[in-house]
Amino acid sequence: MLASTPWPPTPQPANGNLVPSRSPTMHELERAISDIAHAELPVLLIGEKGSGKETIARRIHQQYGGGDAPFLVVRCSERDAHFFRELFEDRAQAERERSGLSTTVFLDEVAELSVACQNALLKVLVDANGQGRAQRLGARMISSNSRNLEAEIRQERFREDLFYHLNGICLRVPPLRHRQEDIPCLLEFFLKKYAEALSREPVALQEKTMRALRGYSWPGNVRELEELAKKIVVSGEGVALAGLNANSSGSGPAESLSTMLSLKVAARNASRQVERELILKTLERTRWNRKRAARDLGISYKALLYKLKQIALDDATAT
Repeated sequence: MLASTPWPPTPQPANGNLVPSRSPTMHELERAISDIAHAELPVLLIGEKGSGKETIARRIHQQYGGGDAPFLVVRCSERDAHFFRELFEDRAQAERERSGLSTTVFLDEVAELSVACQNALLKVLVDANGQGRAQRLGARMISSNSRNLEAEIRQERFREDLFYHLNGICLRVPPLRHRQEDIPCLLEFFLKKYAEALSREPVALQEKTMRALRGYSWPGNVRELEELAKKIVVSGEGVALAGLNANSSGSGPAESLSTMLSLKVAARNASRQVERELILKTLERTRWNRKRAARDLGISYKALLYKLKQIALDDATAT
């Protein structure tokens, strides 16, 4: 309800700067954003979930109203009709006029609006004579959707007249599998973002890992890629990719991930076996004097104790 969402809303970080793109489809979208950013028309963004529709909306808002202007995100599945009835009342209108800022209202997943919310929103957007009130409202309307709205209209789950009032300009956001050229720069951006946020060392992926990731279908789109980058920073490349491989199905790109992971596991196991034999031989030579063994091995005493526990655990697992 409006009481919990004051107007103007607390300005959120713009986050509207698109990561430099290499794909032709995104270049076309960026040109379209520049062309329509200042148009006094509502915008409808169509694209799969996780494809970056909110980022595109923020980019349009940034060019339209500036980074300090209010950007209000409305999660349509979480709102009731009362919210939309109060959204543009005179009190809110006066606050907008005092702020002097070009507000953007971003309706996330409009197909998830209930019938009551659709009716309330339509009354906000249309006057008694059926004319649009966008200019009087003093806010730019940007909507997004991942469903087929035409199909929703045919099945009478979405109002056709509301669709036309939201669909002033329609932009389609391509899924990540149609812009694979952008995966390396997106990954670099997200890896740096989470390394800085979590105070971790920067991560550089191997070229064979990058090749495998470019062949993956990315059903979760950019959102899935961002989550993978976070997992890589937190838990390492092998663990993160193992989770990705477990969620994939079919053959082709997933097989290359599987092969790569098998080689990683084999190399790690071989390394651990060599390490185990070296530690045990050194302990035998020093008659199990662990401090002397740690000195001869060039590691700390604490590190040797940890490795001995790991060897004991591996032996117990093997039996």
